[in-house]
Amino acid sequence: MRIRLVLAGFTAGALLAACFAPDDDPVAPRTPTVVAPPADPGFTIAATGDVLIHPALTDQAVADGGGRRDYRPLLAGIRHDISAADLAICHLETPLAPEEGPFRGYPEFSAPPEIAEALADTGYDDCSTASNHTIDEGTDGVDRTLDDLDKAGIRHTGSARTQQEARTPLVMDVHGVKVGHVSYTFGFNGKKLPSGEEWVSNTLDADAVLTTARAARAAGAQVVIASLHWGTEYQHEVTASQRQIAQRLLADPAVDLIIGHHAHVVQPIEKIDGKWVAYGLGNSIAKHSDPRGTTEEGLIGRFHFTRSDGRWIVDRAEYVPTVIDLGPPIRLRTADDPTLAPARAAEALARTDEVVLSRGAAAQGLTRG
Repeated sequence: MRIRLVLAGFTAGALLAACFAPDDDPVAPRTPTVVAPPADPGFTIAATGDVLIHPALTDQAVADGGGRRDYRPLLAGIRHDISAADLAICHLETPLAPEEGPFRGYPEFSAPPEIAEALADTGYDDCSTASNHTIDEGTDGVDRTLDDLDKAGIRHTGSARTQQEARTPLVMDVHGVKVGHVSYTFGFNGKKLPSGEEWVSNTLDADAVLTTARAARAAGAQVVIASLHWGTEYQHEVTASQRQIAQRLLADPAVDLIIGHHAHVVQPIEKIDGKWVAYGLGNSIAKHSDPRGTTEEGLIGRFHFTRSDGRWIVDRAEYVPTVIDLGPPIRLRTADDPTLAPARAAEALARTDEVVLSRGAAAQGLTRG
Protein backbone atom coordinates (compact mmCIF):
# COMPACT_ATOMS: atom_id res chain seq x y z
CA MET A 1 0.00 0.00 0.00
CA ARG A 2 1.34 3.42 -0.91
CA ILE A 3 0.87 6.03 1.84
CA ARG A 4 0.83 9.72 1.05
CA LEU A 5 1.63 12.22 3.83
CA VAL A 6 -0.37 15.41 3.48
CA LEU A 7 1.38 18.41 5.10
CA ALA A 8 -0.76 21.34 4.08
CA GLY A 9 0.07 25.06 4.37
CA PHE A 10 3.83 24.85 5.00
CA THR A 11 6.79 26.34 3.17
CA ALA A 12 10.06 24.45 3.57
CA GLY A 13 11.26 26.93 6.22
CA ALA A 14 8.03 26.82 8.13
CA LEU A 15 8.14 23.05 8.10
CA LEU A 16 11.59 23.02 9.70
CA ALA A 17 10.49 25.60 12.25
CA ALA A 18 7.51 23.53 13.14
CA CYS A 19 9.58 20.44 13.67
CA PHE A 20 12.03 22.13 16.11
CA ALA A 21 9.75 24.69 17.79
CA PRO A 22 9.41 24.65 21.59
CA ASP A 23 6.23 23.26 23.10
CA ASP A 24 4.70 26.71 23.47
CA ASP A 25 5.37 27.63 19.86
CA PRO A 26 2.03 28.44 18.19
CA VAL A 27 3.03 26.39 15.16
CA ALA A 28 2.48 22.73 16.05
CA PRO A 29 3.26 19.69 13.88
CA ARG A 30 0.37 18.42 11.74
CA THR A 31 -0.81 14.83 12.04
CA PRO A 32 -0.13 12.94 8.77
CA THR A 33 -3.24 11.89 6.86
CA VAL A 34 -3.25 8.39 5.41
CA VAL A 35 -4.94 8.32 2.00
CA ALA A 36 -6.28 4.91 1.01
CA PRO A 37 -5.58 3.70 -2.55
CA PRO A 38 -8.53 3.92 -4.95
CA ALA A 39 -10.81 0.90 -5.03
CA ASP A 40 -10.30 -1.50 -7.92
CA PRO A 41 -12.98 -0.46 -10.44
CA GLY A 42 -13.35 -3.98 -11.85
CA PHE A 43 -14.81 -4.55 -15.32
CA THR A 44 -18.15 -5.23 -16.97
CA ILE A 45 -19.00 -7.98 -19.44
CA ALA A 46 -22.05 -7.67 -21.73
CA ALA A 47 -23.31 -10.73 -23.59
CA THR A 48 -26.17 -11.21 -26.05
CA GLY A 49 -28.04 -14.03 -27.74
CA ASP A 50 -28.15 -15.64 -31.16
CA VAL A 51 -27.10 -13.65 -34.22
CA LEU A 52 -29.17 -15.60 -36.73
CA ILE A 53 -29.05 -14.04 -40.20
CA HIS A 54 -32.28 -14.98 -41.96
CA PRO A 55 -32.83 -13.75 -45.56
CA ALA A 56 -35.31 -11.07 -44.42
CA LEU A 57 -32.53 -9.42 -42.41
CA THR A 58 -30.32 -9.31 -45.49
CA ASP A 59 -33.18 -7.75 -47.47
CA GLN A 60 -33.43 -5.09 -44.76
CA ALA A 61 -29.66 -4.56 -44.81
CA VAL A 62 -29.76 -4.01 -48.58
CA ALA A 63 -32.58 -1.48 -48.17
CA ASP A 64 -30.69 0.30 -45.40
CA GLY A 65 -27.50 0.35 -47.46
CA GLY A 66 -29.09 1.76 -50.57
CA GLY A 67 -28.29 -1.37 -52.55
CA ARG A 68 -25.28 -2.56 -50.58
CA ARG A 69 -25.58 -4.73 -47.46
CA ASP A 70 -25.41 -2.65 -44.28
CA TYR A 71 -26.47 -4.42 -41.06
CA ARG A 72 -25.46 -1.56 -38.77
CA PRO A 73 -28.89 0.14 -38.67
CA LEU A 74 -30.44 -3.19 -37.62
CA LEU A 75 -28.21 -3.31 -34.54
CA ALA A 76 -27.96 0.40 -33.76
CA GLY A 77 -30.57 0.19 -30.97
CA ILE A 78 -28.20 -1.72 -28.68
CA ARG A 79 -24.97 0.00 -29.69
CA HIS A 80 -24.87 2.21 -26.59
CA ASP A 81 -25.23 -0.72 -24.19
CA ILE A 82 -22.77 -2.93 -26.06
CA SER A 83 -20.06 -0.34 -26.63
CA ALA A 84 -20.24 0.77 -22.98
CA ALA A 85 -19.09 -2.66 -21.74
CA ASP A 86 -15.43 -3.39 -21.09
CA LEU A 87 -15.87 -6.72 -22.88
CA ALA A 88 -18.83 -7.34 -25.19
CA ILE A 89 -19.51 -10.89 -26.37
CA CYS A 90 -21.80 -11.96 -29.22
CA HIS A 91 -22.87 -15.39 -30.40
CA LEU A 92 -22.48 -15.68 -34.17
CA GLU A 93 -24.58 -18.73 -34.95
CA THR A 94 -24.40 -18.72 -38.74
CA PRO A 95 -21.37 -19.36 -40.97
CA LEU A 96 -20.41 -16.59 -43.38
CA ALA A 97 -20.45 -16.90 -47.15
CA PRO A 98 -18.22 -15.35 -49.81
CA GLU A 99 -19.09 -11.75 -50.69
CA GLU A 100 -20.95 -12.90 -53.80
CA GLY A 101 -22.92 -15.58 -51.93
CA PRO A 102 -24.86 -17.76 -52.18
CA PHE A 103 -26.84 -16.64 -49.11
CA ARG A 104 -29.27 -19.00 -47.42
CA GLY A 105 -31.37 -19.26 -44.29
CA TYR A 106 -32.75 -22.25 -42.44
CA PRO A 107 -31.98 -25.17 -42.44
CA GLU A 108 -28.39 -24.62 -43.68
CA PHE A 109 -27.30 -21.04 -43.15
CA SER A 110 -24.88 -19.05 -45.28
CA ALA A 111 -24.81 -15.39 -44.25
CA PRO A 112 -23.27 -12.31 -45.91
CA PRO A 113 -19.83 -11.39 -44.54
CA GLU A 114 -20.82 -7.77 -43.85
CA ILE A 115 -22.45 -8.84 -40.59
CA ALA A 116 -18.96 -9.15 -39.05
CA GLU A 117 -18.21 -5.47 -39.68
CA ALA A 118 -21.61 -4.50 -38.28
CA LEU A 119 -20.95 -6.47 -35.10
CA ALA A 120 -17.61 -4.69 -34.68
CA ASP A 121 -19.25 -1.30 -35.27
CA THR A 122 -21.86 -2.13 -32.61
CA GLY A 123 -19.05 -2.59 -30.11
CA TYR A 124 -18.51 -6.34 -29.87
CA ASP A 125 -15.00 -7.46 -28.97
CA ASP A 126 -15.43 -11.22 -29.14
CA CYS A 127 -17.87 -13.81 -30.51
CA SER A 128 -18.54 -17.44 -29.67
CA THR A 129 -18.91 -19.54 -32.84
CA ALA A 130 -19.77 -23.08 -31.71
CA SER A 131 -23.40 -23.78 -32.66
CA ASN A 132 -25.53 -26.39 -34.36
CA HIS A 133 -24.98 -24.44 -37.62
CA THR A 134 -21.18 -24.08 -37.38
CA ILE A 135 -20.47 -26.61 -40.13
CA ASP A 136 -23.47 -25.87 -42.35
CA GLU A 137 -20.96 -24.76 -45.02
CA GLY A 138 -18.30 -27.30 -44.09
CA THR A 139 -14.77 -26.37 -43.16
CA ASP A 140 -14.68 -23.68 -45.87
CA GLY A 141 -17.51 -21.93 -44.05
CA VAL A 142 -15.64 -22.18 -40.75
CA ASP A 143 -12.49 -20.74 -42.32
CA ARG A 144 -14.36 -17.84 -43.97
CA THR A 145 -16.25 -16.99 -40.79
CA LEU A 146 -13.12 -16.75 -38.69
CA ASP A 147 -11.23 -14.89 -41.43
CA ASP A 148 -14.01 -12.30 -41.60
CA LEU A 149 -14.10 -11.90 -37.83
CA ASP A 150 -10.33 -11.39 -37.87
CA LYS A 151 -10.67 -8.70 -40.55
CA ALA A 152 -13.31 -6.96 -38.44
CA GLY A 153 -11.06 -7.05 -35.36
CA ILE A 154 -13.32 -9.41 -33.39
CA ARG A 155 -11.80 -12.23 -31.32
CA HIS A 156 -13.48 -15.64 -31.48
CA THR A 157 -13.65 -19.07 -29.91
CA GLY A 158 -15.58 -22.31 -30.44
CA SER A 159 -14.44 -23.25 -33.94
CA ALA A 160 -11.01 -23.36 -35.51
CA ARG A 161 -9.13 -23.35 -38.82
CA THR A 162 -6.21 -25.45 -37.62
CA GLN A 163 -5.53 -27.93 -34.86
CA GLN A 164 -3.08 -25.49 -33.29
CA GLU A 165 -5.75 -22.78 -33.21
CA ALA A 166 -8.16 -25.23 -31.59
CA ARG A 167 -5.60 -26.05 -28.91
CA THR A 168 -4.83 -22.42 -28.10
CA PRO A 169 -7.26 -21.01 -25.50
CA LEU A 170 -8.65 -17.53 -26.05
CA VAL A 171 -7.39 -15.22 -23.31
CA MET A 172 -8.03 -11.48 -23.61
CA ASP A 173 -6.72 -8.49 -21.71
CA VAL A 174 -9.60 -6.49 -20.22
CA HIS A 175 -8.19 -3.44 -18.43
CA GLY A 176 -5.25 -5.46 -17.19
CA VAL A 177 -7.32 -8.52 -16.22
CA LYS A 178 -6.83 -11.71 -18.23
CA VAL A 179 -10.23 -13.09 -19.29
CA GLY A 180 -10.62 -16.50 -20.94
CA HIS A 181 -13.56 -17.50 -23.11
CA VAL A 182 -14.59 -21.00 -24.23
CA SER A 183 -17.47 -22.02 -26.52
CA TYR A 184 -19.23 -25.37 -26.98
CA THR A 185 -22.32 -26.72 -28.77
CA PHE A 186 -24.53 -29.76 -28.17
CA GLY A 187 -24.24 -30.91 -31.83
CA PHE A 188 -24.48 -30.05 -35.52
CA ASN A 189 -27.99 -31.00 -36.66
CA GLY A 190 -26.94 -34.54 -37.53
CA LYS A 191 -23.82 -33.53 -39.42
CA LYS A 192 -20.52 -35.11 -38.46
CA LEU A 193 -17.30 -33.26 -37.90
CA PRO A 194 -14.66 -34.17 -40.51
CA SER A 195 -12.89 -37.41 -39.70
CA GLY A 196 -9.52 -36.63 -38.18
CA GLU A 197 -10.47 -32.95 -37.86
CA GLU A 198 -12.94 -33.11 -35.00
CA TRP A 199 -11.15 -30.06 -33.59
CA VAL A 200 -13.00 -27.89 -36.18
CA SER A 201 -15.69 -27.15 -33.56
CA ASN A 202 -16.17 -27.92 -29.88
CA THR A 203 -18.83 -30.47 -28.93
CA LEU A 204 -20.46 -29.94 -25.55
CA ASP A 205 -19.30 -32.19 -22.74
CA ALA A 206 -18.74 -30.97 -19.20
CA ASP A 207 -15.32 -32.61 -18.93
CA ALA A 208 -14.21 -31.05 -22.21
CA VAL A 209 -15.38 -27.60 -21.13
CA LEU A 210 -13.46 -27.91 -17.87
CA THR A 211 -10.34 -29.12 -19.66
CA THR A 212 -10.37 -26.07 -21.93
CA ALA A 213 -11.21 -23.71 -19.06
CA ARG A 214 -8.26 -25.07 -17.09
CA ALA A 215 -6.04 -24.60 -20.13
CA ALA A 216 -7.16 -20.97 -20.24
CA ARG A 217 -6.26 -20.65 -16.55
CA ALA A 218 -2.86 -22.16 -17.24
CA ALA A 219 -2.41 -19.57 -20.01
CA GLY A 220 -2.97 -16.80 -17.47
CA ALA A 221 -6.74 -16.30 -17.36
CA GLN A 222 -7.99 -14.88 -14.07
CA VAL A 223 -11.64 -15.14 -15.15
CA VAL A 224 -13.14 -17.75 -17.51
CA ILE A 225 -16.50 -17.46 -19.28
CA ALA A 226 -18.22 -20.44 -20.92
CA SER A 227 -20.60 -19.90 -23.86
CA LEU A 228 -22.85 -22.95 -24.24
CA HIS A 229 -25.18 -23.71 -27.16
CA TRP A 230 -27.72 -25.99 -25.49
CA GLY A 231 -31.32 -26.48 -24.36
CA THR A 232 -34.53 -27.00 -26.30
CA GLU A 233 -35.60 -24.61 -29.06
CA TYR A 234 -38.58 -22.33 -28.28
CA GLN A 235 -38.76 -23.60 -24.70
CA HIS A 236 -38.34 -21.18 -21.80
CA GLU A 237 -37.87 -23.95 -19.25
CA VAL A 238 -34.39 -25.17 -18.43
CA THR A 239 -33.75 -28.82 -19.25
CA ALA A 240 -32.35 -31.30 -16.76
CA SER A 241 -29.21 -31.55 -18.88
CA GLN A 242 -28.65 -27.78 -18.80
CA ARG A 243 -29.05 -27.75 -15.04
CA GLN A 244 -26.68 -30.70 -14.53
CA ILE A 245 -23.98 -29.24 -16.75
CA ALA A 246 -24.28 -25.82 -15.09
CA GLN A 247 -23.94 -27.36 -11.63
CA ARG A 248 -20.88 -29.35 -12.69
CA LEU A 249 -19.12 -26.39 -14.31
CA LEU A 250 -19.88 -23.78 -11.66
CA ALA A 251 -18.81 -26.10 -8.85
CA ASP A 252 -15.35 -26.04 -10.39
CA PRO A 253 -13.02 -23.06 -9.79
CA ALA A 254 -12.08 -23.05 -13.50
CA VAL A 255 -15.38 -21.48 -14.66
CA ASP A 256 -16.75 -18.15 -13.40
CA LEU A 257 -19.79 -17.47 -15.61
CA ILE A 258 -22.00 -19.33 -18.11
CA ILE A 259 -23.85 -17.60 -20.96
CA GLY A 260 -26.25 -19.74 -22.99
CA HIS A 261 -27.81 -19.75 -26.45
CA HIS A 262 -29.86 -21.85 -28.91
CA ALA A 263 -33.44 -21.80 -27.60
CA HIS A 264 -34.29 -18.60 -29.56
CA VAL A 265 -36.39 -17.54 -26.58
CA VAL A 266 -35.37 -16.12 -23.23
CA GLN A 267 -34.55 -18.59 -20.46
CA PRO A 268 -33.94 -18.05 -16.71
CA ILE A 269 -30.86 -16.71 -15.01
CA GLU A 270 -29.78 -18.09 -11.64
CA LYS A 271 -26.85 -18.27 -9.25
CA ILE A 272 -25.27 -21.65 -8.52
CA ASP A 273 -22.40 -22.00 -6.04
CA GLY A 274 -22.10 -18.23 -5.94
CA LYS A 275 -21.73 -17.90 -9.74
CA TRP A 276 -24.20 -16.89 -12.44
CA VAL A 277 -25.62 -18.87 -15.34
CA ALA A 278 -27.76 -17.20 -18.00
CA TYR A 279 -29.32 -20.32 -19.49
CA GLY A 280 -30.59 -18.61 -22.63
CA LEU A 281 -30.25 -15.02 -23.82
CA GLY A 282 -32.84 -15.49 -26.58
CA ASN A 283 -32.34 -14.12 -30.06
CA SER A 284 -30.23 -11.04 -30.46
CA ILE A 285 -31.15 -10.46 -34.11
CA ALA A 286 -33.25 -12.84 -36.22
CA LYS A 287 -36.32 -12.91 -38.47
CA HIS A 288 -38.04 -16.27 -38.31
CA SER A 289 -40.50 -17.11 -41.08
CA ASP A 290 -43.10 -17.65 -38.38
CA PRO A 291 -42.48 -15.03 -35.65
CA ARG A 292 -43.86 -16.09 -32.27
CA GLY A 293 -43.41 -12.91 -30.31
CA THR A 294 -41.16 -14.78 -27.90
CA THR A 295 -38.60 -15.33 -30.69
CA GLU A 296 -38.30 -11.56 -31.03
CA GLU A 297 -37.35 -11.10 -27.37
CA GLY A 298 -33.86 -11.33 -25.95
CA LEU A 299 -31.47 -10.13 -23.28
CA ILE A 300 -28.27 -8.27 -22.79
CA GLY A 301 -26.69 -9.97 -19.80
CA ARG A 302 -24.45 -7.56 -17.92
CA PHE A 303 -22.04 -8.82 -15.25
CA HIS A 304 -19.63 -6.64 -13.29
CA PHE A 305 -16.56 -8.38 -11.89
CA THR A 306 -14.60 -7.12 -8.92
CA ARG A 307 -11.68 -8.52 -6.95
CA SER A 308 -12.52 -9.98 -3.54
CA ASP A 309 -10.09 -11.86 -1.29
CA GLY A 310 -7.72 -12.40 -4.18
CA ARG A 311 -10.28 -13.73 -6.68
CA TRP A 312 -12.64 -12.20 -9.19
CA ILE A 313 -16.37 -12.42 -8.48
CA VAL A 314 -19.53 -10.90 -9.95
CA ASP A 315 -20.74 -8.23 -7.56
CA ARG A 316 -23.44 -6.85 -9.85
CA ALA A 317 -25.61 -8.82 -12.29
CA GLU A 318 -28.18 -7.17 -14.56
CA TYR A 319 -30.32 -8.00 -17.57
CA VAL A 320 -31.51 -5.59 -20.25
CA PRO A 321 -34.56 -6.86 -22.19
CA THR A 322 -34.44 -6.41 -25.97
CA VAL A 323 -37.05 -6.64 -28.72
CA ILE A 324 -36.69 -7.20 -32.45
CA ASP A 325 -39.12 -4.65 -33.85
CA LEU A 326 -40.36 -6.22 -37.10
CA GLY A 327 -41.34 -2.80 -38.41
CA PRO A 328 -40.91 -2.14 -41.21
CA PRO A 329 -38.07 -1.39 -40.95
CA ILE A 330 -36.72 -4.27 -38.85
CA ARG A 331 -34.78 -2.93 -35.88
CA LEU A 332 -33.27 -4.39 -32.70
CA ARG A 333 -34.18 -2.20 -29.73
CA THR A 334 -33.96 -2.28 -25.97
CA ALA A 335 -37.42 -2.79 -24.51
CA ASP A 336 -37.37 0.67 -22.94
CA ASP A 337 -36.74 2.35 -26.31
CA PRO A 338 -39.39 5.11 -26.61
CA THR A 339 -39.80 4.36 -30.33
CA LEU A 340 -41.07 0.86 -29.52
CA ALA A 341 -44.86 0.60 -29.39
CA PRO A 342 -45.85 0.88 -25.68
CA ALA A 343 -48.06 -2.20 -25.75
CA ARG A 344 -45.30 -4.30 -27.32
CA ALA A 345 -42.75 -2.99 -24.83
CA ALA A 346 -45.01 -3.78 -21.87
CA GLU A 347 -45.69 -7.30 -23.18
CA ALA A 348 -41.98 -8.00 -23.68
CA LEU A 349 -40.97 -6.64 -20.28
CA ALA A 350 -43.63 -8.58 -18.41
CA ARG A 351 -42.85 -11.86 -20.12
CA THR A 352 -39.09 -11.42 -19.89
CA ASP A 353 -39.19 -10.55 -16.20
CA GLU A 354 -41.34 -13.57 -15.45
CA VAL A 355 -39.05 -15.99 -17.26
CA VAL A 356 -35.69 -14.56 -16.25
CA LEU A 357 -36.58 -14.38 -12.57
CA SER A 358 -38.43 -17.71 -12.41
CA ARG A 359 -35.57 -19.50 -10.62
CA GLY A 360 -35.19 -16.99 -7.80
CA ALA A 361 -32.61 -14.70 -9.37
CA ALA A 362 -34.14 -11.53 -7.89
CA ALA A 363 -33.50 -12.79 -4.37
CA GLN A 364 -29.98 -13.72 -5.46
CA GLY A 365 -29.25 -10.13 -6.52
CA LEU A 366 -30.15 -9.97 -10.21
CA THR A 367 -31.73 -6.68 -11.31
CA ARG A 368 -33.13 -5.31 -14.53
CA GLY A 369 -30.71 -2.80 -16.03
